[in-house]
Amino acid sequence: MARVTPIKREDVPELEDIFSRAEQALGFVPNSFFTMGRSPGILRAFSRLAREVIGVPGKVPLPLKRMAAYMASRSSGCQYCSAHTAESATAVDGVSSEKIAAIWSYESSDLFSDSERAVLRMAQGAGVSPNAVSDEDMENLHKHFDDDQIVELVAAVCLFGWLNRWNDTMATDLEPRPLEFGLSTLAESGWVPGKHAPAGDE
Repeated sequence: MARVTPIKREDVPELEDIFSRAEQALGFVPNSFFTMGRSPGILRAFSRLAREVIGVPGKVPLPLKRMAAYMASRSSGCQYCSAHTAESATAVDGVSSEKIAAIWSYESSDLFSDSERAVLRMAQGAGVSPNAVSDEDMENLHKHFDDDQIVELVAAVCLFGWLNRWNDTMATDLEPRPLEFGLSTLAESGWVPGKHAPAGDE
């Protein structure tokens, strides 16, 4: 159950532009926005950064950024962000649920290309603390991506690094859609909602 009472959408009409954009992009407004919205400047700043990192096309395909975010979130242990990034990769960006479910086998699975393996290796190392990304990991990234693309990929991982800490600290309640995705697709790999289960669903 959330450790800070979220604001109600109807009580903050001045933030409706942010909520509407999130709803259009994801199909729902993340509960984290209703906690962050207690400080409108923080929510607006986060929303701008998120839009630049994963909300608009760049030099790296959005599905790959979302897979990197999922790997970083699972590596960090944030069940909320893991469910979000995995579900969004499938529902928003078109990554197959089979590929998402197999992400821990990325080194050996035929579902992943060498370039995807290089990204997921970096994301896995970046998700743990202390950071485990090696010079070799970055050299492997450089075999497939230029510097501009690497900046985009690291930004995607780091954006969710911030969200992982936020949502784990706040025990943000999972919304129905990512919760269902986690239970149906990620549970076999050890995912559980934990502290992010809505009241009554623990």
